[in-house]
Amino acid sequence: MQTSLPQSPRLPDALSHGVADKRIDILRAIARTGSISQAARDVAVSYKAAWQAVDTLTNLAGVPLVERAVGGVGGGGASLTAQGQQLLDLADALDEARQAVQVRWAARQGGTPGPTQAAQTAYARLSLRTSMRNQLPGEITALQGHDRIVRVVVQFGEAGHGGDHATMAARITQESAELLGLAQGMPVVALCKATAVRVAPAAGAAALGATPGNQLQGPVMAIAPGASGDEVTLGLGGGVQLVGFAAAGCGLRTGQPAWAVVDETAVVIALPG
Repeated sequence: MQTSLPQSPRLPDALSHGVADKRIDILRAIARTGSISQAARDVAVSYKAAWQAVDTLTNLAGVPLVERAVGGVGGGGASLTAQGQQLLDLADALDEARQAVQVRWAARQGGTPGPTQAAQTAYARLSLRTSMRNQLPGEITALQGHDRIVRVVVQFGEAGHGGDHATMAARITQESAELLGLAQGMPVVALCKATAVRVAPAAGAAALGATPGNQLQGPVMAIAPGASGDEVTLGLGGGVQLVGFAAAGCGLRTGQPAWAVVDETAVVIALPG
């Protein structure tokens, strides 16, 4: 049996990333098959990733969602708690409501299709709530696996400084990549804290040292001096901007080229809802 959590359900919090999340698919498969291992096979993720999904949803919901009966190698039985079933019912209700909204939209537009893909994507991005200042929409161009880590390369917008597309890489666990269903060509949002981005003038980029990770160049769009560091906004092309911090009194001016460095482990990958 799972360790009990405080009985104060926060079921809507568990759906904050969209009802199409593979984590919800795993819950559905557990309800259908009565097995974590079979649910993992049905959703095409590893057994470890399936349990990670259950643990994450449980943390978000604040109540146990799955009861596990000890079994042999690879699992044993599993079933949803009453709260786990309620979460699935809520997910289904939200999905039905979304479809109803699309039908009403089409009726108002004289039977034309619902909101364009661009409008839906923009709305999904806006629904993401986080303290991370940098939220950069892009597309996955490569997935590079190494041991238990997957390196996700994301390309942003149009060709940026120097005629190249701006790219940023994130290092995430294999289980996270599985649960998100990441694939080349998929639209995603790369997130990172502004305080994790180090900025320096292009002429003095050596001041950033030999720091491994993402290195991006672009013109300074805005700068806000501060005693503990100057907040700098760089343009990366295609309307995408990156905010970071340079040393106080760095001397940067609007329009000047500058470099930014951010460690790949400081970048988070999110999916539009």
